[in-house]
Formats: sequence, C-alpha cells, structure tokens
Amino acid sequence: MATQNIKFGTSGWRAVIGEDFNIAALRRVSHAAAEHVKENKEYGYKGEEYLLSLRKDGRTAPKTPSVIVGYDCRYMSEDFAKNAAEAIAAEGITVVFSDREAPTPVTAWEVLRNHASGGLTLTASQNPPEYSGLKWTPYWGGPALPEITADIEARVQALTIAEVEKHIPFEHGVSAGMIRVQDFHEDYFSQLSSLLDLGAIKKAGLRIAADAVNGAARGYLRPMLERAGASVTALREERDVLFGGRSPDTGEENLKGLREAVVKGKLSLGLACDGDADRFGVIDSDGTWISPNLVLGLALEHLVRNRGLKGKVVRTVVTSHFVDAIARSHGLEVRETAVGFKHVGNLLRTGQYLIGGEESGGLSVMGHVPEKDGILACLLMAELVAYERKPLKKILAELSKKTGSFSNTRLTLQLDKHMHMESLLERLKLNPPLSLAGTSVWRIDQTDGFKFIMKDGSWLGLRPAGLGESTVRLYAEAADQKKIAALCEAGRKIVSGKF
Repeated sequence: MATQNIKFGTSGWRAVIGEDFNIAALRRVSHAAAEHVKENKEYGYKGEEYLLSLRKDGRTAPKTPSVIVGYDCRYMSEDFAKNAAEAIAAEGITVVFSDREAPTPVTAWEVLRNHASGGLTLTASQNPPEYSGLKWTPYWGGPALPEITADIEARVQALTIAEVEKHIPFEHGVSAGMIRVQDFHEDYFSQLSSLLDLGAIKKAGLRIAADAVNGAARGYLRPMLERAGASVTALREERDVLFGGRSPDTGEENLKGLREAVVKGKLSLGLACDGDADRFGVIDSDGTWISPNLVLGLALEHLVRNRGLKGKVVRTVVTSHFVDAIARSHGLEVRETAVGFKHVGNLLRTGQYLIGGEESGGLSVMGHVPEKDGILACLLMAELVAYERKPLKKILAELSKKTGSFSNTRLTLQLDKHMHMESLLERLKLNPPLSLAGTSVWRIDQTDGFKFIMKDGSWLGLRPAGLGESTVRLYAEAADQKKIAALCEAGRKIVSGKF
C-alpha cells in the first residue's frame, strides 16, 4: 500500500477496511508507534517529562515499557488489535491486551493506571461501518498532540518492508509474557466510582434506558448504571459490525429508539455512547434530545453547585458560550482552544481544570483521564437528575433565567467547483464581513478558522472540516432560532462567494 495514505486526523487515523486500512498498514503504524515510544526523548518512556510526571505523583518508572491495546466492536477489530500487539511485542515492548472490546476512555485509564508508555485503540469511533482505524494515547492518558502524530507518521514512511513484517505470533507472545491479556472492567469501574456519587443515584431510584449503539459501551454503560443502583433498560447491546446500517454516533437521528423507550417506559433518562464510547447522547424524560453543548453546561453547574467542586473550564472555540455563562455565574475562568479534544486534554492534564468539553460530544473532568469519556458524561447526567429530582429541561429552564438562552447549530457545506479553500480563507482574512445578520461584528477569532462574534453575543464560525479540500463546517449560536437562521444564511453566502 502507499504509506502516504496513513495520516492522522483530528482524532486518530481512519480508513476504509480492505482499502487503505489493512494488516500491512496497521503493522506500519504499530511499529512506528513502538519506535516513537523507544526513541523519542521528549514523549517516550525514558523522556524527562515522563519521569518528572511520575515523580510528581510519587510513582516510579516501570522497568520496561508497556503499551495498552484495546479495540471496539467493528469488523475484525479484535484480529486487527492482535496484529498490532504482535508488531509492538516484536519491538521488545510489553503489551497489555484487553480480553474483550474496550472503549477509548477505558484504554486511556489503563495507560495511566499501569504507568504505561502509551495506548493503542483499534477504532473508527463514530465513522460508518466500512471504516476502521486507531487512536494513539500517550503516557498521560489523553489524545496525541499533532507533534506526536507527526513523529509517528514520519516513522511510518521510513520503515522498510522487513521492519514492517517483523512480529511475534500472538499466542507465542502470551506464553512468553510479552503480551498480557487482562480484563479492564473493574479498574475502570473503580475509577468512575471514585469520581461519582453513586449513593445519590441509588437513593433517587432512577429508571434509565442505556443505548450502546452496538458499540464498545455494551459491557460498560449498563453495568456501571446498575452498579450505581439504577434500574436499566438495555438497548443495542448485541454486536452488529454494520451498526444497523448506520454510523454508530449519538446524534438525535440515531437515538430515535432510545427516545421511544424513554417515552413509552416513562423513564427518568435515556443515555447513549458512540462506537468507542468516547462521546455521549442524552435523552430527557419527555424524549427531548439534549445537545452536547447543553450537557457540558449542565455538568459544570452540577459539579460546582451540587458537588462543591472548583477549577478552571476549557472548551473548544466552536463550543457554546452557555458553559461560559455558567462559569461566570460561579466566578470561574474559561479557556478556549482549537477544535479537537487533544487541545482540551492537553490543558486538563495540568490538573487546574475542573471540566473540559467540545460541542461534538466530548467531556472529561478533573482527576480523570484527559480524554473524552462518554460513559462518565452519561453517569454525570444521571447524578445530576438524582440530585435535582427534576427533568433536565426544567433544570435548563431555571438556568436560562440567570444565563440567558443559547441556541446553536452545526452544518456541513460544500464549496462550489470554482471555489478553493485557500481562496476562501484568504478572502476572509483580508476582507472579513463587518456585519452579519443585521448585527455588527465585534470581534474575529482565528484560533481555528474564523469565528465572527457579534455585539449581542451571537456568533458564526467557519472552518475547514477536514473531510476534503472542499468541505466547510459552519457553526452558529444565538438567543433564538430566527437569528440562527439568519446567521446560517449569511454563512452560506460567504462560502458561496455571494456575500
């Protein structure tokens, strides 16, 4: 295969199975990641930063490097994971291998718990069924930063055929002690139990529908809710590598069955995770889908008001300002990053931030992995409802009295054939609009693309989607849907060159 096809995106490397994603490509990335661990002075297991972080936490460095390997429920995921383990073990690195599918946040927690040099999860997250992929987790338990993935990509290119083919057969690796097969459940459940008030959930007697969307959450979301004392109705826990013919996401459209179960069963809540359980979906007791933007604000309000916790807040540039309003009401500082949870996680790992999140369904908290965790987010919503003893919509209505209203949307637009991304970005840089939807532009943020912030607090965001050279992501937020519609229309005109 052409090695140049191996390129890490916002959250890992993903490709179509049997095309760019195959055993040879997977082994290339696995060997490259192993080399990265052994040789990179700044990020590898021998690196000064790693050793300093261990000493700070009162830990000692492991005598030999180890890498955690997990996988999701996609087609051939376990087989692909075994091939990755065979390549990593051949580099003299011990592999700790999950005995069944493991969500991305679970692999991340095992990296921290084992003081491992890194973790590799075979997953394409919420991508369509024909995709597979992998995520690399550095030793700090969060998504890999661009400089790390760039180093791995460069190493992929430099590998010879002989180096790629080097591997230790899986069973031989197990018998030799180079591959250790373990159950990750209890370690992760203990970690969540330390972060949550399970007693409150049990006392409230919540009745919850848990939707695993045929993904890796099937062995974690329902069991953890039951451990918390909730009565749980399970949905889509069977393995289906085609995910019912849909992408295993947690968008409103894919959670119709969850909504139906909640409404018909008169349940307290509906909770879901995507294919690798790093993202979440929430359905209120009346069947309303609660957007991730609102969930992030709800989680912050709960942690501060009900749990008495404090700390800074971090969000991506295109995430709702609802969380800012909540933070202001409690006197908390908010930091903004580029799109991608890797940037959020990089701040979370400092220990100064109470919560971090992004509008696409990523959330984590202080004291946990600096990686998005859909299971944790779901449990936090259950905990919030248990504390407040009222539906999420009612909590949101009460909050809006002190924060104001926040409506938002996200669209994917295609550039016209005669348009080029470079020319669009150059035009916005040299000649940006100074008024949108009848309101003056107060500030232009170029952290990631262009975010036009109006004096009334509404805003429009435009950035390359990373899905091709002609795809633009549009984000808009305002106090009402009429203003949202006007901002979206203005955005479409900008992208089409008619503004």
